[in-house]
Amino acid sequence: MASSSVVMNMNKLLSYNCNTESQAFSQKTQFHSPLNINQNHYATRLSSETLSLKPNKPAGAILQKHLPRCTTTTTPTTADDVLDATKEVEESIKVLKKAAKTRKVEKGEVLAALAVIKKANKDIDPSSFLDTLGGTQSPGNTWMLIFTSKDKIKKGSYFPITAVQRFDAAGKRIENGVYLGPLGCLTFEGKFSWKKRILAFTFELLKIKIGPLPPVKINLGTQEDKEPSTKDPFFIWFYVDEEIAVAQGRGGGTAFWCRCRRVAA
Repeated sequence: MASSSVVMNMNKLLSYNCNTESQAFSQKTQFHSPLNINQNHYATRLSSETLSLKPNKPAGAILQKHLPRCTTTTTPTTADDVLDATKEVEESIKVLKKAAKTRKVEKGEVLAALAVIKKANKDIDPSSFLDTLGGTQSPGNTWMLIFTSKDKIKKGSYFPITAVQRFDAAGKRIENGVYLGPLGCLTFEGKFSWKKRILAFTFELLKIKIGPLPPVKINLGTQEDKEPSTKDPFFIWFYVDEEIAVAQGRGGGTAFWCRCRRVAA
């Protein structure tokens, strides 16, 4: 009887130790994603940890024998991740500049490049965008529309005719023109406002020129004292340098322009 009692007590003790350490292991073992992406989309940090059981008790030895050991997962470092993203943006800019010069880059490549730049826009400093777009003196700078895409950048095409926009940062003026060579041109003139990377605009005057005839001017009746806002048409600029500019319009489509000379009407 005494022997049976001792065996029963040892079994109870062993069972208690196993249950206790098993519960402790379950509480400690919480798996998390090893990759946490912050607001900049690229910085990462490790959050996994190595767990092990201490074999200082019989139950611990049993659990350690039959349960797998948890290990850390290797992930890219923050510096490597940011460097890769920077290279991807730089390569995308090269693609767009080549497309602007040749118009022979495949549409899929252009769309992919636009998507990369759009995704990375929060990491690109917009402080110089306005001066680059519109210069520091009137009449500003002119930009030719090269390629347009639809919402989500799934489809797009090279713009088939000559469309040029002029931005005058000093005078906060905008001009949008479509030029058809000797046939004539159609231009809209107005004003714009700038906030961070958003350029909102309204048109006040329409000019129509047909062949050698003098242009016809039509007042569009915009309130002169009203500053354009995001309730009006606008562009969100993702990237601007001395050669190309990338932006999304109010309708959700993304396009890019190249710097050009002013087109004569």
